[in-house]
Amino acid sequence: MEGLVLKFFLLYSLFHAWLILFCSSMHVNHGNETDRLALLAIKAHIRQDPYRIMTSWNESLHFCMWHGVTCSPRHHQRVTDLDIYSLVGSIPPHVGNLSFLRVLNLQDNTFSHQIPPQIGRLHRLKVLSLSNNSLDGTIPANISNCFKLIFLHLGRNNLVGTIPTQLSSLSKLRAFSLEKNHLTGEIPPSLGNLSSLRAFSVTTNNLQGSIPSSLCQFKKITDFYLHSNRLSGTIPSCIYNLSGMISLSVARNQIQGSIPSDLFDAFPNLQFFDIEENKFTGGIPLSISNATSLQEFLVSLNNLTGQVPNLGKLSSVMVLAIGGNNLGSDKHGDLSFVSGLTNATKLSELTLSANNFGGTLPTSTSNLSTNLEYLWVSANKLRGSIPNGLGNLVNLQSLALRGNSFTGSIPTDIGKISRLGGLYLQSNKLSGSIPPSLGNFTMLTRLYLQGNNLNGSIPSSLGKCRGLLELDLSQNNFDGTIPQQLLIGLPSLSISLNLSKNHFTGSLPMEIGRLKNVGALDISDNMLSGKLPSSLGSCESLEVLQLQGNFFKGLIPSSMKELKGIRDLDLSRNNLSGDIPLFLEGFRTLENLNLSFNDFWGEVPIEGVFKNLSATSVVGNTRLCGGIANLQLPVCKSKDSKGGQLSGRMKLMISLVSGFTLLGNTVVLCFLFLRKTRKETESKTWRTLFCKFHMPLS
Repeated sequence: MEGLVLKFFLLYSLFHAWLILFCSSMHVNHGNETDRLALLAIKAHIRQDPYRIMTSWNESLHFCMWHGVTCSPRHHQRVTDLDIYSLVGSIPPHVGNLSFLRVLNLQDNTFSHQIPPQIGRLHRLKVLSLSNNSLDGTIPANISNCFKLIFLHLGRNNLVGTIPTQLSSLSKLRAFSLEKNHLTGEIPPSLGNLSSLRAFSVTTNNLQGSIPSSLCQFKKITDFYLHSNRLSGTIPSCIYNLSGMISLSVARNQIQGSIPSDLFDAFPNLQFFDIEENKFTGGIPLSISNATSLQEFLVSLNNLTGQVPNLGKLSSVMVLAIGGNNLGSDKHGDLSFVSGLTNATKLSELTLSANNFGGTLPTSTSNLSTNLEYLWVSANKLRGSIPNGLGNLVNLQSLALRGNSFTGSIPTDIGKISRLGGLYLQSNKLSGSIPPSLGNFTMLTRLYLQGNNLNGSIPSSLGKCRGLLELDLSQNNFDGTIPQQLLIGLPSLSISLNLSKNHFTGSLPMEIGRLKNVGALDISDNMLSGKLPSSLGSCESLEVLQLQGNFFKGLIPSSMKELKGIRDLDLSRNNLSGDIPLFLEGFRTLENLNLSFNDFWGEVPIEGVFKNLSATSVVGNTRLCGGIANLQLPVCKSKDSKGGQLSGRMKLMISLVSGFTLLGNTVVLCFLFLRKTRKETESKTWRTLFCKFHMPLS
């Protein structure tokens, strides 16, 4: 009996175990199938896969082995992570069926349409990143149902509407990022409930209103970004109690107030501080002298005043941008703080432009970090010479000293800065000649020397600056001829070449045609002479051509009809002559044409730009006639008053009529001649026949 009971118990135990396994198996299969179908639905919504990311998504492999899919063995092979990129398509609602998903990373794709609200079903989700796509519509409020979310990143899309207040229930959220969308409205004060936040970014939207003081509840915040919105008011003072702050940016808003004097005492770990393009007043706080952790200090384009404190302890600073304020007092020593920056061995950008700094540029500037790439000290009230030694800044890419009162010559050692891409020395009082060493700038793209007292000739070595896009030497005292080597060596010029308001002589070289890509050419107000070269027609990208105020003579070259994109053409105040070319009528893009004070004659065209009185000037050409009525020129006669020559259009008509008449007369004469010749031949033939057969002629 006991043996029978034992057998029964064993059978029952086996059956029970089998039943558990069977049910478990049924549950697993059902879950697996749900995930598989959801993944296939996602694949079906992919329109382009340039890198063949999804080639592994096929039936020959288990979906847990598909690219970007991670499953958990603890949860019977359910999908827990989905990470795919570089795809074009949309996100289907089926993604909400991946109920065990903890990480949904679809950033860096080109997904369009709306964010499916079914994402709100993913209650296990901890990371949701849909950034850098083309998603539109509003942010689904039911994302707040993903109550385990730690990371929410929806930035760099086309999302509209307001920030849902429901997101304030995501109490575990540490990173909240909605930057670079089209969101409107105000920052919901309820977001202050996100007390676990470390990073908060809503930059580059259209948010307005003030910064809610409730955000001071972000006790653990380290990175706080509100820049590029339309926020106003002041920064709540309690924000400065968030002592763990590492990065703070409210740039490009309409925020007022002053920088607290104890800013860097309140934020001892602050590395990044950006309040550019606002309405801040007051001075730079003295506490900056102790900001040993500071890496970037950006306060440009505000209304700051006063002197810049000692910066000798900023050994970690990389970017210091204080331009566009009213700092300094136009006195000697305003830039004494620059000497302290020689300890900043990582300094890469120093922007001091558009302030009230006076005195001289310290010689210690040449001792700044060799990592310095941008040195901008333009639009101040600096005097004296440009210090020697700037050639030590071997990695400098941009040097801007324009709009001061620098005197003396351009230091030759600047030519040592082989990586320089932009040199801006315009609008000073520099004298002397251009150092030939500037030809060492093989990476230079922009050279601005206009508005100085520079003289001599243009060194042909500038033709070695093969990367130049723009060259402006206007408003100086340069003389001599325009070097052919300059034009031959600079086919790269694609923005402009400006040599105006100098004393250049000689002719415009034929090599000017080498500048096939230049958009603007200004050689006005010099003493150039001779005929306009036919090679001007090769400058096929020209939009602006200004040759006025020279001594050019002769005709407008017919080759200039190739300048199809010209918008502004000024040939005034020269000695040009002949008819106004009819091809100027056909320039559809021409907006301004100035032919005044030359010696053109004949009939003024009436089509194209010539229809617009405000766009065309032909005054000072005493032998012109016709044109639109508003020009008030005399009516063209069949012959002009000087030399009895006919007008251009009349000459053309008479030539055509005369040609056809001559052709007709020639045809008639030929016909009569042939007819007469044929009759004489026939008569002669008949006479011969009659004589041959002794027949009398009647």
